[in-house]
Amino acid sequence: MPKMKIRKGDTVEVLTGKDKGTRGEVLRVIPKDNKVVVEGVAVVKRHMKPNAANQQGGIVEHEAAIDASNVALIDPKDDKPTRVGYSVKDDGTKVRVSKRSGEEL
Repeated sequence: MPKMKIRKGDTVEVLTGKDKGTRGEVLRVIPKDNKVVVEGVAVVKRHMKPNAANQQGGIVEHEAAIDASNVALIDPKDDKPTRVGYSVKDDGTKVRVSKRSGEEL
C-alpha cells in the first residue's frame, strides 16, 4: 500500500470531474483505496431510515470519496495547485515540500 501524500486537514483543488476547480478541506483519507473525502465535493443524496441517531430519517446529503489522483494540494506560497515531494532536514526528520515553490508543507 503506497503512502498517501495528502493528509486530513489539507486544502486541495479538484483537477477532474464534475467538481473540477473546486477547493475544499480534506475531511477523511482512505489509504487502502487511495481515496479522499473533500468538503463540498462529490455530494450525494442517501435515503435514510429513522434510527436512534437520526430520529426523522429522510434524504441526507453527504460527501462521497474521490480518487486521490484527482486532487492536488494547494501551495501555501502562491495559492496554486502543486505536486508533493519529500525532503529530509538536517535533524533527520522527513517533511513534505511543494514541488512548485520548494516551500515546506
